[in-house]
Amino acid sequence: MTKPHYQAPDQVPLPPTNAEVFTTCCDYCIVACGYKVYRWPENAAAGGNSASQNALGLDFPTQVMSGGWVSPNMHNVVTANGKRHNVIVIPDKDTGAVNVGGLHSVRGGCIAKKCYNPDTPTKDRLQYPQLRVNGKLQRVSWDTALDIFAELVDHTVTKYGEHAYAQKQFSYQFHENVYALTKFALRHINTPAFAWHDNPGNAPSVPGFRDVGFDPFGASYEDWYKADVMVISGTDPFETKTIIWNGWMMRGTQDHGQKQIFINPRRTNGPAYAEENGGLFLQVSPGTDTILHLALSRVILENGWQDAKWIKEYTSNKWESNEGFGQGTRNTPWQWRTTWGKLQTNGFEDFKKWILSQKESEVEYAAKKTGVPAAKIIAAAEMMAKPRADGSRPKTSIGIEKGNYWSNNYTNTASIASLGLLCGAGNRPGQMVSRLGGHQRGGTGGGSFPRNKSPEKFAGRRRKVLDVDKWVETGHVRLAYVVGTTWTTAMTASQALEKRIRELTTDSPHRPSRADTASAVSALKARMDAGGMVVVDQDIYLRDPIGKDIADLVLPAATWGEEDFARENGERRLRSYAKFYDAPGESKPDWWIVGQVAQRLGFEGFDWKNSNEVFEELARFNRGNRRNFQPLVMFAKRDGKTGHQALKELGTTGIQAPVRIENGKLVGTKRLHDSTYKHLETGPEGFTSDLKTVYSFNSHTGLANFIKAPWSLFSDFYEAIKPKGDELWVTNGRINEIWQTGFDDMMRRPYIVQRWPANFLEINPADAKKRGIESGDWVEASSDRVPVQVGGFIARTTREASYTGLVEAGNIKFVSAKVKLVAIVTDMVAPGVTYSLAHDGREEANALVPRVTDPMTTNYRFKLGVGKIKKVGESPYKNSFSQMSFASRTLS
Repeated sequence: MTKPHYQAPDQVPLPPTNAEVFTTCCDYCIVACGYKVYRWPENAAAGGNSASQNALGLDFPTQVMSGGWVSPNMHNVVTANGKRHNVIVIPDKDTGAVNVGGLHSVRGGCIAKKCYNPDTPTKDRLQYPQLRVNGKLQRVSWDTALDIFAELVDHTVTKYGEHAYAQKQFSYQFHENVYALTKFALRHINTPAFAWHDNPGNAPSVPGFRDVGFDPFGASYEDWYKADVMVISGTDPFETKTIIWNGWMMRGTQDHGQKQIFINPRRTNGPAYAEENGGLFLQVSPGTDTILHLALSRVILENGWQDAKWIKEYTSNKWESNEGFGQGTRNTPWQWRTTWGKLQTNGFEDFKKWILSQKESEVEYAAKKTGVPAAKIIAAAEMMAKPRADGSRPKTSIGIEKGNYWSNNYTNTASIASLGLLCGAGNRPGQMVSRLGGHQRGGTGGGSFPRNKSPEKFAGRRRKVLDVDKWVETGHVRLAYVVGTTWTTAMTASQALEKRIRELTTDSPHRPSRADTASAVSALKARMDAGGMVVVDQDIYLRDPIGKDIADLVLPAATWGEEDFARENGERRLRSYAKFYDAPGESKPDWWIVGQVAQRLGFEGFDWKNSNEVFEELARFNRGNRRNFQPLVMFAKRDGKTGHQALKELGTTGIQAPVRIENGKLVGTKRLHDSTYKHLETGPEGFTSDLKTVYSFNSHTGLANFIKAPWSLFSDFYEAIKPKGDELWVTNGRINEIWQTGFDDMMRRPYIVQRWPANFLEINPADAKKRGIESGDWVEASSDRVPVQVGGFIARTTREASYTGLVEAGNIKFVSAKVKLVAIVTDMVAPGVTYSLAHDGREEANALVPRVTDPMTTNYRFKLGVGKIKKVGESPYKNSFSQMSFASRTLS
C-alpha cells in the first residue's frame, strides 16, 4: 500500500489546486450545514501552504474556526473509482445560507470520519447481504437475499393480508430513499402497519400545530435571528442543532439584543446564556408544559397584551365544523380533534373565555404544578407580548422540539401554538411558530396511508395511523422490514419490546439451517405459519438487537457520500449531497434495494437506473406541499439538464422549498404562511406554482384556529405515572458530541469512546446525597411498573382511549426494567429529576418509559420515564481524570 506523503498524525494534507470539488451537506442534525469535499489521489502531491498552492485559496496556518481551517478529523482516505484518494470535508466558507462563514458543529466538523475506510473503526460497515443460518449470519448473494425477501413478502400478503406486513423506517433520510420505500409499502403493498423511526405509527409529530394551522417547518433561520424574543421549548439548540444557536440566535442577541426564554427541565448552556443576557429560564417539571402555556396565555389576556389587530386579520372567528366542506372531510384528523373533540373555539373571544375559566391557567396554581415561580411566569408573558411605550410590539418567535412534544404530545403542541397566536406569531419575519427540528427532512411520501384499512378507531372514527409496536405485541405481524433505524432501543419500554420480538423470532424453532433460497424460505414460512415473525434489517452497521442477533436477513445500504442524493433542512432548503466515493463492498442505496424486491413482486415503476430518475419521479408527488421542487425539475428539463445537475449548480446555498416561479425565474420560499407571497406564474410546459401552502395557514379557511388544550386530556396518565415514594423522573435526550444512537460515534470515534465510555445519569445533589451517590458511581435505575399498552385498538369514547379506560379494560400490562448508568451529580437537573442519554444502545433509559401512546395522536411520551435510583458500585471512571468527565455542561 502506498504510504501517505505526510507522517505526523497531527498533520493534515492540504488539497492541491487541481483537486476535484464536490458539494454536500452535513449528514447529521436538522441544520444541514453546507460542506465542500476536496478529493485527490492518495499518492499525488498535496497542496502548499500559500493561497496560490492549494485548492482552498488560503494561506496556512490559519486560525481555528476561521472558515477554511482544516483539522485531522476533516481528513480521510477513501476509495473512488476503485482507487484510493485523500478527501478533505470542510464547511463551505462561501455558502450563502445556513452556516454562513463556514461555521460548524463538533458533529459536522468530524464528518469526514464517517466515510468508510478499512483502516479505521468504520471497517465494520455492512458490505454484503447476509442470512441468519443456525443462528449466525452468513454471507449470501444479492439474488439469493432478494429472492428470499420477495417470496416472504408474497407469502405474507397472500396468506395473511397486507396488515401482516409491517415496515419500520426512517423519515429523515434522503428524498430518493424515503420515496422509494414508502411507494413500496403504502402505494403497492398498501399496508397500514407502517411506522416512522421515532414513533409507533404514521402520526404527525406536532398535531397541535396542524390543528392551529401551522406547518411544522414554516420558519426560516433568518426568523430565529430577527426575533426580539425567542421562546425555545423542549430543547437546547446549542446541544442539538448548534449552528441555529451559534450562527443565528446568539448573533441575534449580539446584533440587536434578542432575548431567549428557555422552557426545559434541565439547565444547560443555552439557558445559562439566556439568563446572562437578559432572558429567562423556566425550569418546568417534566410533563407540565401545557399548564405553563395556559398560565402564560392567561397573563397575556388579563393584561390585554395580545396582538388584537393581527388576531382579527389572520385568525378564524367561527367554528368551522362541517360548513361547506362536505362529507369528504369528516374523517380528517383535524375533524377528530377539533369538531368532534370540541377543542376548536369560535375564535379569539371564545378562546379567551375558555382560558380564563381553567383552573390550570391560574398563575399560582400553575407555579405549584410546574415548579416555575409565579414571578417568572408573569415576566415571561410580559417579555413575549407586552407592547412597548411607543406602541410597537416585541417580535416573538416560538421554536419547539422533542422535549415539548414527546411528553404531552397533543395539548403541549396545541397550547403553545395558540399562545403563539396571542403574540401575533405565525406568518411574518421574526414572528414564527415552528419546530426547530431533529433529523433532516427527506420524507417525501410515495403513497397515501390506507386509512380504510386501519384497525384503530377513536371516538367512532377510523384513525390515519396504526400503532405498529402494539400490532407486533398482539401477534398480528408476520414480516417486518426495518430500514435504517434502531427499532427496539429507540422505542419506549424498550426491553419489553425486545423480549416480545425475540419470542416471535429467535425463540421460534423454525430457523434456516442452510443458505439456499428454497430451504430458507421454507423454514421462515413455517415460522410465520406457526404465528411467528420474520425480520429483514437494512442498515449501514449491525446495530440494536434487531440487526445484531434477531434479523433473519441483513441487507447492506449505501449512504452519505456514496450516491447522489437530495434532502431538505429545517428551513426547507433543498440541496445536493453528491457522491464522492465508492460504497463499500456490495452495499446499495435503499432505493435500489427496495426497487429490486418490488420488481420481483411484479410491481411496476421500480426499474430506476439511477437516483436522479427517482428524484425526478418523486418531484411530481411534492406538488402542493412544503417540499415542492417540481419547478426545479421542469426548468432543468427545459435546459437539457437532469434534476440532480440543476440542484448541484445551486451549491451549498440550494433553494428553499416550496420552489416558486417569479418573473420567469425560480425562487425559493423564505417562510410559509406569509401573506406577501401571492404571485402566481406559469412556467415551462404550462407548469404553475402552487402557492396555497405558502401564503395561507393550513386550515379549511386559510386562517389560523385557536385551539383548546384541556389538561384533563392528559391528567389521568400524568397522575398515574408520575414519581411515587422514592422514585424520580428519568428523562432523556441528546448531548452535543453524540449524534442520535451514536452509530457513527460509539466504538468508531476514539475521542467519543474516551469521553463517554458508558451511558450516564445526571442527578441533583440533594437526591444523590439521600442515596449515598457520588459522581462516578454505578447506579441502577429501575421500575417494576412500566406500563405497556397491549390492546385498545377501538375506542368509542375519549374515556375508553384514556389511560384510565385502558387500565379498566385490561389493555395495560406492567413490566419491569432496569438500566446501569454512571452517576453525574449536578444541579443542572432539579430535585426529583434525572437525565440520561437517549437511545444509547449500551443501556437505554427508554426501557423505563411507558409504552402507552397519546390517545389523541398515537405518539409516545418518550421524556416521561420514572424509576428508583440506587448505588450499585463504583465505576472504573470515578477517579480516572483522563477519561469520563463529571464537570457541568453549563459553561457559565
